[in-house]
Amino acid sequence: MRILLTNDDGIMAEGIYTMAKELEKDHEVIIIAPETQKSAQSHAITINKALIVKEIKLDGLKSKAYSVSGTPADCVRAGLDQIVEGDIDIIISGINRGLNAGMDVLYSGTVSAAVEANIYNKPSIAVSAELIGENCDFKTAAEYALNILEKTKDNILSSNILLSINIPYLEDKEPKGIRICKIGDVVYDYYIMELDENNQRTLKIKGRQEVEFQENTDRYFLSKGYATLTPLNYDLTNYKLLEEVEDWMGQ
Repeated sequence: MRILLTNDDGIMAEGIYTMAKELEKDHEVIIIAPETQKSAQSHAITINKALIVKEIKLDGLKSKAYSVSGTPADCVRAGLDQIVEGDIDIIISGINRGLNAGMDVLYSGTVSAAVEANIYNKPSIAVSAELIGENCDFKTAAEYALNILEKTKDNILSSNILLSINIPYLEDKEPKGIRICKIGDVVYDYYIMELDENNQRTLKIKGRQEVEFQENTDRYFLSKGYATLTPLNYDLTNYKLLEEVEDWMGQ
């Protein structure tokens, strides 16, 4: 397969390097990623200034690599529209340093890059690995992603599909298996308000609220030591309400 590999942690991130190292054993890989970290950029794109594209060499990799002075979505757009010559079979985004579970998919640059691929009618996979302290098991995440790609390729390559993979961090243990599930609820950050020397208030994120995860969701299974696989859809239309809203408007 011919694969466009991107991320939101930046072109020099360990996660994208680990994923590229595994993918290029059997596939042609073109790496196009932000020049710096662009986490939590969601689906932002650059419209008011030019994007700077640089071809770079990543030590230990044979794949061509390009940095882009933009967002993850920019990388996919620029890659498919201008940078890559010839066709691409699938876009893989990751491996992200941290989970993209529950409603965090709305904030995730990793997932949004995969969504952008779907907008271009390309199948995509977003891969994320849990971060505990400074620890993140990119190797296990890459192995699971390759296994899922191999098992699903006949189906995913024939349609416009987005799969989101999340891998728990379990130190020296393997995940218990894979659970195919829906995304979980919102987990809210909590903020601390401080006053600076100019008596100006500032808000800083200090962590996440602890909640009980809804059963049979990605957050729930990840907390139990399972990897998760969730098909996503970027169409936000509430189809159940379409006819009802028409009635409200007298149409």
